[in-house]
Amino acid sequence: MSENSFDVVIIGGGPGGYVAAIRAAQLGLKTACIEKRGALGGTCLNVGCIPSKALLAASHAYEAASHDYAAFGVKIGKVEMDVAGMQSHKDKVVADNTKGIEFLFKKNKVTYLIGAGEITGAGTVKVTGKDGEQVVTAKAIIIATGSDVTPLPGVEIDEEVIVSSTGALKLNKIPKTMVVIGGGVIGLELGTVWRRLGTKVTVVEFLDKILPTNDGEVSKTMQKLLAKQGMEFKLGTKVTKAVKKGGHATLTVEPAAGGASEEIKADVVLVAIGRKPYTDGLGLENVGIEKDVRGFIKVDHYFRTNVAGVFAIGDVIGGAMLAHKAEEEGVALAELLAGEHGHVNYDAIPGVVYTWPEVAAVGKTEEQLKAEGIAYNVGKFPFSANGRARSMNETEGFVKVLADAATDRVLGAHIVGPNAGDLLAEMVMAMEFGASSEDVARTCHSHPGLAEAVKEACLAANKRAIHT
Repeated sequence: MSENSFDVVIIGGGPGGYVAAIRAAQLGLKTACIEKRGALGGTCLNVGCIPSKALLAASHAYEAASHDYAAFGVKIGKVEMDVAGMQSHKDKVVADNTKGIEFLFKKNKVTYLIGAGEITGAGTVKVTGKDGEQVVTAKAIIIATGSDVTPLPGVEIDEEVIVSSTGALKLNKIPKTMVVIGGGVIGLELGTVWRRLGTKVTVVEFLDKILPTNDGEVSKTMQKLLAKQGMEFKLGTKVTKAVKKGGHATLTVEPAAGGASEEIKADVVLVAIGRKPYTDGLGLENVGIEKDVRGFIKVDHYFRTNVAGVFAIGDVIGGAMLAHKAEEEGVALAELLAGEHGHVNYDAIPGVVYTWPEVAAVGKTEEQLKAEGIAYNVGKFPFSANGRARSMNETEGFVKVLADAATDRVLGAHIVGPNAGDLLAEMVMAMEFGASSEDVARTCHSHPGLAEAVKEACLAANKRAIHT
């Protein structure tokens, strides 16, 4: 095999692409990964999951020091937020992570090609970088180019006053007012960052509830909790126009169902209405790769496109647009290409909102089970009855478990509360192994621990709760 010839060439170095590359190399396949950003990790690591969590952690620490520590007897003088220092923390976290992936590529002997990849023919990819062009060939080409910000008609993003999530991560001063267009995960997380630092945040959502894909009870609970924290909501409302003037923007909004319009002024407007597949410049038309009406690349159960030897994973094929889902697909596809049995259980993909309290969910919601006509039992347990949560002054929220009424198999789990994302993991594993709520309930949990709330919710699913 020549220097520019590979078993696997991956276009895109985000979570799906770089994980697929490492796993393929571990399995003995000669592998190259093409990434044009110049930094591995994709949107998630560079302008998404990781930097947003760094800002969330910093702003949470500021808010806790300002308002929460006194309840523990910790006295602090005037607390100030150094935005430049916060941004430096975020940048260091991102840089350390990207360098870490480069190290893993070297460790696993993955060839890292910096440049834009374009499929030019069967098994052939042209890589255009700052030092010119080169052509590589591969038995298998994997498209893992992820997604981009979905634009909103009538609202032009300049990344200064009207920003996407990318711009919201880079603000160098605390705005007095911010309007977040979109009540989903990205909007609520980034809105939370700046609300904690003193910004008046208003969320404008087209639908009649925030977190629309979550369990209905979770959505209602989180709206109440976030409103209690100071976030304002305008639900069932659409934005029809945005005018930037000077250092602020004026939005024209009206009821989604129709009605009189009004104007809202803000120093910063965050557009967070979702993401779209990124396929620009990939050369899909060169080989006739098919996309659906929404622009997602069509694949079968083995991640194969309609063109032999070309595969796709991650956000670019749709489904849950989450980094960990892309990673699982990357591993599964690498194993399939190596002759093994790759597998992704799409019924057990967790989702987390890193506000505080956190929101975490896996599996079916109550609304979905009702729509599908599936009989189920509900087990709930509030954190207000959990000893560890009380000791932490973190008593808001609950654990909710949905189990099949006939078999007791766990069908879904939904948590609002402290460290919800971490607590959910045992329920994801329970679903992966087809466990019943009784299986979890009969598992010994350490005391005092937040995870006891998960156990108690599973006990409650069988009307056996001890502490409520």
